[in-house]
Amino acid sequence: MVTSANPQNPTPTWEETLQQLRSRLRPGQQRMADWQSGALAVSAVPGSGKSTGMAIASAILLAKRYRGMQPTAPDGNSNSGQLVVVTFTRSAVANLKAKIRQYLRELSLTPSGFVVYTLHGLALNIATRYPDLSGLSLDRVTLVLPNQSNRLVRTCVEQWISSNPQLYQRLLEGRQFDGEETERLRRQSVLRTEVLPELALTVIHEAKSSGLLPADLRQLSQEVMHQDIDEVNYDVLAIAAGLYERYQLLLKNRGLIDYDDMILAALRVLEDDNARQLWQQQVFAVFEDEAQDSSPLQTRLLEILASDPDGNRPANLVRVGDPNQAINSTFTPADPVFFRQFCETCEAQGRLAEMDQAGRSAAIIMDAANFMLDWVNRRYGRGSSGDSDGEGAIASFKNPFRSQAIHPVEADDPQIDANPAPVGRGLEIVIPEDVFETVDQIGQRVAELFAQHPDGRIAVLVRENRQGRFVADLLQNPEQHGLKVNLKELGIEIYDVGQRDRQSHIPAEILALMQFLDRPHSPDNLKAALKVLVDRKLIPTQDLNLLTSLPEQFLYPGPLDPLQPDPVLQAQRYCTGLLRARLELPQYQLIPFLALTLKYEQTELATADKLSDQIYQRTSANPGASPIDVLSEIVNSERFEPVEIGDSEERYTRKGQLTIITMHKAKGLDWDFVFIPFLHEQLIPGSLRVPPQAQFIGDFSLPEVARAQIRARVHEEYPMPGLAAAWERAEYLKVAEEFRLLYVAMTRAKRLLWMSAAQKAPFTWSKPDNLEDKTPCPVLTALGKKFPQAISY
Repeated sequence: MVTSANPQNPTPTWEETLQQLRSRLRPGQQRMADWQSGALAVSAVPGSGKSTGMAIASAILLAKRYRGMQPTAPDGNSNSGQLVVVTFTRSAVANLKAKIRQYLRELSLTPSGFVVYTLHGLALNIATRYPDLSGLSLDRVTLVLPNQSNRLVRTCVEQWISSNPQLYQRLLEGRQFDGEETERLRRQSVLRTEVLPELALTVIHEAKSSGLLPADLRQLSQEVMHQDIDEVNYDVLAIAAGLYERYQLLLKNRGLIDYDDMILAALRVLEDDNARQLWQQQVFAVFEDEAQDSSPLQTRLLEILASDPDGNRPANLVRVGDPNQAINSTFTPADPVFFRQFCETCEAQGRLAEMDQAGRSAAIIMDAANFMLDWVNRRYGRGSSGDSDGEGAIASFKNPFRSQAIHPVEADDPQIDANPAPVGRGLEIVIPEDVFETVDQIGQRVAELFAQHPDGRIAVLVRENRQGRFVADLLQNPEQHGLKVNLKELGIEIYDVGQRDRQSHIPAEILALMQFLDRPHSPDNLKAALKVLVDRKLIPTQDLNLLTSLPEQFLYPGPLDPLQPDPVLQAQRYCTGLLRARLELPQYQLIPFLALTLKYEQTELATADKLSDQIYQRTSANPGASPIDVLSEIVNSERFEPVEIGDSEERYTRKGQLTIITMHKAKGLDWDFVFIPFLHEQLIPGSLRVPPQAQFIGDFSLPEVARAQIRARVHEEYPMPGLAAAWERAEYLKVAEEFRLLYVAMTRAKRLLWMSAAQKAPFTWSKPDNLEDKTPCPVLTALGKKFPQAISY
């Protein structure tokens, strides 16, 4: 602890306060705080505190620049430009912004000199400032929503089929086609509604995020054919180019843009010398969080902004991420290869910082995660000589993981309860008879843990939502399924995140109030609105049927009407206040007002804002649709994704609660005790699957082949892989990502990691009662051999 240089004055000096803030950081984090200029790669292990480190480093940098301690900018002004912090999600933006402001206040500085964006938010800001250069003006174009995008894709598929009958016929005939009419109709349906739409969506995102145009895909198609003349070839990239081209025409003709267009529009602005120099003068440095999830064009955008307008210095770009937690690359354009390459380049220049100390987990859990990482690299990767190192290796690809072990923190680390003592054995590997016994054992172990550690936080991490529904159903209905423990009777809430998100309450609540405002004298509408107010505990519980039997009398009682009790008057004041707001507020402010009236917390307010934006976009694109029509469609579709800001960790990690959550959604969170059931080879690592209905095309998936071919081009790999080679590449990428996902799941645990693979499990989780013998995930078998004391049956 740094103390004041003046013993008579206990208040530390500004420099001492700065040093105290820095002293909270671990060595890898301090490299960020000490950064002055140029490129810096920060490779951070799970639980190392990269977001906190970035926030403190940002505050220290801003403080030094404010005090003139940082080297001057090329124009001689040490305070020239802002620090731009970029992260992946809106929730992360809110969290980072709050943390940086907090640390600046600790330094007695005004929280200014920085901005925090999502990548798409930053791109949209650049593009809309220069509509003539970007071709993007929000007055003339509308952001296309996912459902709209799907409709556009279906339209472009039909247009492509009409214009390319020969290519379509080749796909239709596929293999083993005898010309039978019923089979022809079946294949037509599969191609029109499944294969071609999926190919279009995959290629559009992959190609646009890589800066490739339809003409580029056609050229790549020729290269593939030249290298692949002996294989059966469907001209996958040629088909994809046609779909991509028609999609772009539909967007243009309808005045729409998608998220990828935001990045492209921003880059068009920065191609102009004057605009680029102006933006570069406004940016001192760029700090990027979650860099492993960036696409090539997103990375290029940040590199341009971080560069010196006069070329007198290298780009001031600090990129922070964990390539071993890249878990989005097989279903989004995110490509972890680029961040790994950035780390390798910086390492050669002595500009790589490794945040390899983490205080989250007990030693046995870190040992298990480190062993798993090394074992997978040996088994599925390649040795340092480039030769296969394991019978399952594919030598032509990088290892699934970057070699980086998790180490415990130092003894004097400021983190409270860093590297806690394990509970029980710390690592428990269980082999139940079947998946029903698995859930029974989870319930019993959870009851034991809560009895011993009532303040503990517990989660069950599943690979897919159907598994989560299965676990929740059994634990919520223990008597029906013969479970030995009733968690509800023990006061333990079961929180199924997938179920809560699927049935988000916000659109339905807003719809109930909007329908009341549209027809306030309808008894049904009034009752629905009052029920929302009761559920939100804004008015007392009471007989709503009595209130709504005469809506006019309830809302506007006359002088001769009897006096009503206070609960009724409270309800009346809320309802008349809502009606008054409808008359006084513009339409676009109504939903935010309703959200405030319902006293939504931070996450819910952000979700309401998102909902309002969607309604505005849809009604602007379709003037004939009313806000209530659009909102009804959103509620009925149950596809609205709520925003998670600030308290998402609190929602999912409450005390006295068993959280059931997918491995993907668990990233960034942690619990004292983590259960990972159903670890079977069928799912982890699994294999790329061709649906039976599409197997007439071949033993491969056209979208995955196209994705692998596009990435080979972006990575400048030659020759271009044909169908078989691209499918092999896609298989490997899928296997590597599944193991990284398991690594993420394992590293969520603090004091106990419980893993299991039942001997019998469903063939498909849509029919969990149909059990068959299953092979465990190979990692689980290897862990059992390494840690035999952890196994129980």
